[in-house]
Amino acid sequence: MQPFLDSTDVVNDELELRSRAQRDGYLFIRGLLSPDVLESLRLQFLKIACDAGWVRRDAPLEDAVANLDGFCVEPEPEYMGVYRHMYELQEFHALQHHPSLIGVIEGILEEPVMPHARIIGRTIFPQRDVFTTPPHQDFIPIQGTADTYTAWIPLGDIPPALGGLQIASGSHRRGVYDFRPAMGAGGIAVTDPLEGTWVNTPFKQGDVLIFHSMVVHKGVSNSSDRLRMSIDARYQKISDPIAPGSLLPHSQPHTWEEIYADWVSSDLQYYWQKWNMEVKAYDNSYHEKRDQMGFDMAEKGDKRAISVLQRVVARDTDPAKRARAADLLERLEAQ
Repeated sequence: MQPFLDSTDVVNDELELRSRAQRDGYLFIRGLLSPDVLESLRLQFLKIACDAGWVRRDAPLEDAVANLDGFCVEPEPEYMGVYRHMYELQEFHALQHHPSLIGVIEGILEEPVMPHARIIGRTIFPQRDVFTTPPHQDFIPIQGTADTYTAWIPLGDIPPALGGLQIASGSHRRGVYDFRPAMGAGGIAVTDPLEGTWVNTPFKQGDVLIFHSMVVHKGVSNSSDRLRMSIDARYQKISDPIAPGSLLPHSQPHTWEEIYADWVSSDLQYYWQKWNMEVKAYDNSYHEKRDQMGFDMAEKGDKRAISVLQRVVARDTDPAKRARAADLLERLEAQ
């Protein structure tokens, strides 16, 4: 597999960054963020994880050695209850406003940009390959404008054993790909294998991968004994429409008021309201297609539908649909 094209040496050349982003759909920049800032947040996350039984207490906290007895995944209630405490941290939300991130993405888009309120944290347990994030495009869950960029920020080093993220270089130029239900985050997998396009490089703390919402990307299995923690921060032009979900907390039943309750500063609270952006209705057809395919697979006993069913149970607004998903999930998990 080829490595990422390293754009560190052109980080101040907006024209070249823009050209590479338009051609490849991504930018890999080493040392864009301070390791000290990321380590402080990582240790706060790990303290919460330790209290929840996700890491072993007989190893140094900073080593993030996983307790596999605590294994859980989004959107299971056990996972979301722990994630809520991480989500309330002010330092977590402040990270996406870092001038280095804003500067690079404004250089790509040539306009002022807004970080989405819906920042996302990921904690990936090791040795659970079936839940590795499948190949997908972020546009389906994000929407609003296709010209949204994600900054994928690992909170610590990502050597090969921890996995990381792969990009299908240039895949953003072909619209929305066909997909099928799959295990892992999002519950869908792009069916095109995109052979010969995949790129990947180990990360050091402070490295950042920035990519377009139409780029196909996937997780790499975590074969180590440690938790892998990362952040998805997303950005778009202020002049483009935004989907309503991008202004809400990520998969959280609580409100911004509850999230902000213990913050020591109000500077970043409701920051998006000052722009009065156009809000574009969400197109549910992608998830409706995913969910129906998931139901069909589950009826046939195909366990690859589990992640879809979990998302329907946790997030769908239709009680009858949630009940059907819960019944099918119970049947699959009993097999």
